[in-house]
Amino acid sequence: MNITSFADLLSASHEQDEPQRLLFVFTAAELPEDASDEERARFESGDGGALTPVMTVDKLPVEVPSFEALVEESKGTGAHWDIVFVASLSGRGGVTPNSDEASQPLQMMVQAIHTGGVGNFLAFSRDGDLVQFL
Repeated sequence: MNITSFADLLSASHEQDEPQRLLFVFTAAELPEDASDEERARFESGDGGALTPVMTVDKLPVEVPSFEALVEESKGTGAHWDIVFVASLSGRGGVTPNSDEASQPLQMMVQAIHTGGVGNFLAFSRDGDLVQFL
């Protein structure tokens, strides 16, 4: 399935042979301390910066009815975020992974984001647009 929206992601998660748990890493764009003048100018115009994880959460697909609901729930944390990275953890033998089982994969996602290895995740802007990194 070609995923081009958050709704596609939710549909795909419901169509898998094994139950899924969705993994979310919310990140904020920040300007690194050692940024060049050019990087500062790009950041101030709304481009560039480094994505820093600010919170993680795992949810069953049924707990996330829409992207709008996810954004609304995130507002309750008080944490500002710009991009959310999403992955899915598959169950086994019809058993859905629990939050404890999601902990290590979430930490691995955070580490990958720190090193720029975001190619295995879907990413969405705060507006719900699918983001692709070059």
